[in-house]
Amino acid sequence: MSKDGASEAQGVAGAGASGVRCRDVPGVRWRVAAGILLVAAVAYNDWLLQFWVRTGLDQRNSYISEAFAADQPHRELFSVVELATAALVMAAASLVVTAVPWGWSTAGWGALAAFATCSVADVALPMRCAPSREAGCPADSIAHTMTSGLVHFALFASMAAFAISARSSPGGGCRAGRWARWLLPVSMAAAISSTGPYIGRPGGHGIAQRVHLLTVGLWFWLLAAEAWREQRGTRLY
Repeated sequence: MSKDGASEAQGVAGAGASGVRCRDVPGVRWRVAAGILLVAAVAYNDWLLQFWVRTGLDQRNSYISEAFAADQPHRELFSVVELATAALVMAAASLVVTAVPWGWSTAGWGALAAFATCSVADVALPMRCAPSREAGCPADSIAHTMTSGLVHFALFASMAAFAISARSSPGGGCRAGRWARWLLPVSMAAAISSTGPYIGRPGGHGIAQRVHLLTVGLWFWLLAAEAWREQRGTRLY
């Protein structure tokens, strides 16, 4: 083979290798996002830590936010877990939001990033005390209630956006979007059921909130499964 021919062959081979690397980048991005979301799903249900950490809170009748209230002994532990979860969700959303076609799916990932941002604010503006444990402690801390409301809004917006994307996509769209049609009302009903103390009807709200948190974990798992399918080359949107 001539020198020119060898150079040309090397150039083609190099271009091919470069092309493989370029195509592999999105796949790696989706794989990493899938792994992150799986971890976030477990971390978001940090109420499970209360089976090992003695918080003194009755899980049936207390909010998980009470565990990181300003005067609670384990505030640092639960705050770190909450912030780490928010960072994981933000990282996953940031990895994939630019990798999907512009539309409702983009809005869904964007809402997930907003969810993470509002979760940070939720920890930064905690409840002053634990109302289920301390007499005279108000349940309606205005700042914390507002940030919690924004967390819920962003979460439900994410589910709704993926559900709309699934309905408008050929073949039914991504599986997470199809599941969102059923998961959204269940998650919303559980969240509403946990508001008893705000309307003067406390009791059992801790159970309702933990059911809601499980639905959020399930949502993260569904998104992780879709991200894994995407890295295998299965189109979702």
